[in-house]
Amino acid sequence: MRSLAISAVVAIASIGMALAEDAPVPQQLAKNDYSNPATWLCLPGRTDDACGSAREDATVVTADGKLIRQTFASDPNAPIDCFYVYPTVSFDPGVVSDMNPGREELGVVQAQFARFGGRCKTYAPLYRQFTLTALIARQSGKPMTVTVDPKTGYNDVVDAWNYYLKNFNHGRGVVLIGHSQGSGVLIQLIKNEIDGKPVQKQLISAILMGTRLAVPRNDRGIGGDFRHIPLCKSSNELGCAIAFASFRDTVPPPENTLFGKVQDPKMKAACVNPAALGGGSGPAYTYFGSTGTFIGSNLGIEWVKGAKIDTAFVSTPGLVTAECKMNDAGVTYLAISVHGDPADPRTDDIPGDVKTGGQLQAQWGLHLVDANLFMGNLQDIVAQETEAYLKKHPAAKTASR
Repeated sequence: MRSLAISAVVAIASIGMALAEDAPVPQQLAKNDYSNPATWLCLPGRTDDACGSAREDATVVTADGKLIRQTFASDPNAPIDCFYVYPTVSFDPGVVSDMNPGREELGVVQAQFARFGGRCKTYAPLYRQFTLTALIARQSGKPMTVTVDPKTGYNDVVDAWNYYLKNFNHGRGVVLIGHSQGSGVLIQLIKNEIDGKPVQKQLISAILMGTRLAVPRNDRGIGGDFRHIPLCKSSNELGCAIAFASFRDTVPPPENTLFGKVQDPKMKAACVNPAALGGGSGPAYTYFGSTGTFIGSNLGIEWVKGAKIDTAFVSTPGLVTAECKMNDAGVTYLAISVHGDPADPRTDDIPGDVKTGGQLQAQWGLHLVDANLFMGNLQDIVAQETEAYLKKHPAAKTASR
């Protein structure tokens, strides 16, 4: 069951926990103090936090089996910020997690966010999220009693965001990044705190992975979950959103899919392809974990025959392409095609399938590797967006820290 739970969502892109009619009045937990550095997984300039201590070096494995080492370095002078909300990873025993980071939180930052430190200053608050423990109990038909405010995690992120704006941002442009539960929280944050408000002018983009963002079926762009924030169509566009959920093209979303559809019949789930923002198919610039130690990692895959990988990540140029598709049921998804060649020494497959008891759980798609599939593409997009933002806001280059 643990493989299923590694990056599960809460009621799939929801931020709340359902309360039974006879449930007790939920407890209001005390607010976190985000002036305390211990409440942040990542803050710029720290070398011992989840971003500063992350190992991000990668080995590029070409189709002919050649290995090229790629050394990672963060940019301490990055001109923009990135604000990250992590997915459901906590194995704390309660319905909501505590504020003590475990291996789960540290590992998911290494897998999904620390690499953005090469493009932006990294901010990642801890928050009291709905736990994997509670999710597993719910999926097993024995849900835990919810005794705390269902919006605890969301309220934490709002508090962290407001503290960041007041004390760290100083008018700089910012990219919001989330996955799964984190994307669900960010969708609500954008709706309530950013969309149509003065701070929207500082939004460079919102990267919402492994979620269901509602947009109009008529493709007119704005509408649905966001009123003033369109989907990104080019890397020079600012104030837009990238949202997607990944499925193998050979295992498209089944009828019970957890992603790709929304409740409103006038809406559909957004699909923006980081490998081809303008539409069509494009190459995925992957960064998979080389070992099975954290989300998105190799699960028994031999990356290249007879060779040992000694970096934390592996990139496989030319192995994967992606294209947004819609099936007959109106489910929109990012179809992942793997172009393995049995004649070459490189792996012919990728990790990311969710399995329980050896059985594929097709409704999850490639949820575990949504971020890993496009980490290189997303970094390049952020770099190009930054250039466009600084051209539009030249004073941002000298924004006070």
